Amino acid sequence: MTRLWIVCPVYLDVRSFLVLRERLLTVIGSDPALAGMEPRFVVADDSGGTDREVAQLAEHGDIRVVEPPFNLGHQRALVYALRRVARDFHDDDFVVTMDADGEDAPADVPRLISELLDAGSDRTIVLALRTGREESLGFKLFYAAFKVLFRTLTGTYVRSGNFIAYRGWVARRVLAHPAFDLCYSTTFTSLRLKRHYVPCRRGSRYAGRSRMGFSKLVSHGIGMLMPFLDRIAIRALILFTAIVALCVILATAVVAVKLGTDKAVPGWATSTLLALSISSIVALGNFVILFAVYAQSRGLSLSDLEEKDLGPAGGPSSQADRSLA
Repeated sequence: MTRLWIVCPVYLDVRSFLVLRERLLTVIGSDPALAGMEPRFVVADDSGGTDREVAQLAEHGDIRVVEPPFNLGHQRALVYALRRVARDFHDDDFVVTMDADGEDAPADVPRLISELLDAGSDRTIVLALRTGREESLGFKLFYAAFKVLFRTLTGTYVRSGNFIAYRGWVARRVLAHPAFDLCYSTTFTSLRLKRHYVPCRRGSRYAGRSRMGFSKLVSHGIGMLMPFLDRIAIRALILFTAIVALCVILATAVVAVKLGTDKAVPGWATSTLLALSISSIVALGNFVILFAVYAQSRGLSLSDLEEKDLGPAGGPSSQADRSLA
C-alpha cells in the first residue's frame, strides 16, 4: 500500500495539529485522489521536548514524534524531522510538508497529490502557490517590500512556503543537499529541480495565536535568502565592479581636465569623486565580507554531509524517534 507521509513542525501548538490531523483523515478517506493511501503523520517537536502536551500524541498510532535537541525554528526543525525519518520512505511514497496551525488547508492536499501524479515523475516537486492570505496591513506592507528585495537580490520571486508535495525518492536524495540547512522552503526554488505550482489560498489558524514576532519574521526573511547566496554574491560583484569602474572613469576625466586646461576643476567634482571612491571601497569591502560569510556557511554545512546519508528505503531509524511510532 502506498503511504502518505504528512510532516509538520509543531511549536507549542499541539491542539492545532490534532485538528489538522482529524481534518486530513476526513479528506484522505473521502477524496478519490488519495483513495487507498495509508496516512502517517510525523511531528517535529520544535520545543525541544519542553512541551508537555506532545505526550498525548502517543495515544495515536499513526503519529510519530521527532524531537530535535533544542528549538531550531520551524524551517530547520522540518528538515531535521525529514532527514530522521527518510530512511523509512519508499521511492513511491508521497510526502507532504505543511504547517500544523491550519494556514495550509487540508482540502488542498489532494490537489497537490493529483498534480504530482499527473507529472508522472518521481523527481517532480509540487509547491503551493500562495494566491492570498489573511494578514494585517502592516504585515502585508512588510511582505510586499520583502518580495521586492528578494526579487532584486535573487532574480526570482517568493512564491511558496512549507506546503510542498513530492515522492519519497526526493526526500531520501535531495534533502541531503546542504542548502536545506539554511532554509527549507526556498531551497527547492534555488535548486535545479522540476517544479509545478498549484494555486492555494492561505487559511486561518485553528487555535491559539502565531508566535512569529517581528524579530522572528525578519530572521525568517534573512534565512529565505541564504540558499541564494551564490546568486546574491554574483550580483553584488557585478554592482560593486560597476561602481569601481565608474570611479576610475570619473577620476580619469578629472585628471584629464586638470592636465588639459588651465581652468580650475569645480569643488563639487572632486567631492563627488571622493565620495564615489569611498563608496567603491566600502562596496568592495562588503563584497569580501559577503563572500567570506558565504564560503564559511558552505563549509560548515558540508562538514557533516556524510551524516546525512539517508540510506536505502525501509532501513532502520533511530530508536529515539520510534518511541511514539
